[in-house]
Amino acid sequence: MSKSLKLRTASFLYGLGWKAAIPFLKKNARLREGFDRRTLKHSLPPEADVWIQAASAGEAKIVTRIMDLISMENPTRFLLTTNTSQGLSELERAAYRITPNTRNVTASATYFPFDSPDLAVKALEAVKPKLVILVETEIWPGFLSACKDLGVKVIIINARMTTKSLAGYMAFPQFFKSIAPEEVLAISEEDAIRFKTLFEIEKISTMPNIKFDSTGTAAAIPYTANPLSSIFKPKTPFIILGSIRKEEELQVLKLVEGLKKARPKTVIGLFPRHMHRIDAWRAMLNEAGLPWVLRSEITDKVPFGHTVLWDVFGEMNSAFSLARVAFIGGSLAPVGGQNFLEPLAYGIVPVIGPYWSNFTWVGDDIFNNKLARQENDWEGVLNSLLEVSKRAPKPDKVKKDFEKYLVDMRGGTDAVCAAIKRNL
Repeated sequence: MSKSLKLRTASFLYGLGWKAAIPFLKKNARLREGFDRRTLKHSLPPEADVWIQAASAGEAKIVTRIMDLISMENPTRFLLTTNTSQGLSELERAAYRITPNTRNVTASATYFPFDSPDLAVKALEAVKPKLVILVETEIWPGFLSACKDLGVKVIIINARMTTKSLAGYMAFPQFFKSIAPEEVLAISEEDAIRFKTLFEIEKISTMPNIKFDSTGTAAAIPYTANPLSSIFKPKTPFIILGSIRKEEELQVLKLVEGLKKARPKTVIGLFPRHMHRIDAWRAMLNEAGLPWVLRSEITDKVPFGHTVLWDVFGEMNSAFSLARVAFIGGSLAPVGGQNFLEPLAYGIVPVIGPYWSNFTWVGDDIFNNKLARQENDWEGVLNSLLEVSKRAPKPDKVKKDFEKYLVDMRGGTDAVCAAIKRNL
């Protein structure tokens, strides 16, 4: 069997798998929204010169940054797609904000079709893009194969790939080599090497991560203007345990117990990553005999020594403005970590555990410069929280140091805009 026949057979079987799976996917609550657009049942995406695909809300924010800044010499239509409802909301806002007459840019947003090769061909023939841009790790075999068959140029920007992902892809090395993009702009030398290993193409280079371009410091919020001042006494000793994942809850409970023992008057703000874990936390705090109050039920000032179990959305940034230090979760269990740059925007030093694979793009320099702290276990995290909170640096100094750090990290958006113009 020749290699080309092997590849055609693999593509055929991949397509059969999608045809069998699609009827069942409609039962998925997350995929049911926009299902007709994902299957191209009643309508096709509009024509566009450039098609940008962003998996979910995080990648969509990168696209928003690009669309906010890009300016073209000739009128250029962009199609922005995503796989999630949150991502679509972000892209729709990005498209709505564009003023076409000033930058020669127009845009529309919709769901990305399922990766069936037949659907990919149908969508690409409707859109007729001159260039497809995939954000970060969007390696869709059916879509990339269709782009290759139809002669559509593809580049991957802000590209990142873990060693584990590369190992999975390398189970089919010839296939991925056959659908390789024309160019990859990776966010680190290590990521560039992984893409080079997978695709074996020459046009692989590095770029600053666009996420740094949209990262910065926030304006100071005076205590009297802070929405949470109604529930916190002035200068309350306040520590945040934020974005806590289920897999690390028992270790975080030890943090609460340790903080309570060492600093009996400290108020702890406990923010579960997912609200459906609130009841589980109520049970754990009760069983441990720890005093706590539900955020939604607070009607007066929070008593010293209590844990506030946060069951209200959208208040973490206000909380950062009042805190002395913050632990950012997803980092005491191997689940990838959460964004620990957010506290820095408010002048608060973040502490994390050993697991932060989703944010390795930030780099070790942020720890070497002592802007953030990374510890090997919950006991190390506890000691750091106690140490930092005892002599918490002034927020203005933390923000000044953070801005200085960001200066050398920015420029990714400009690199991508240049790549779009170059490839068109």
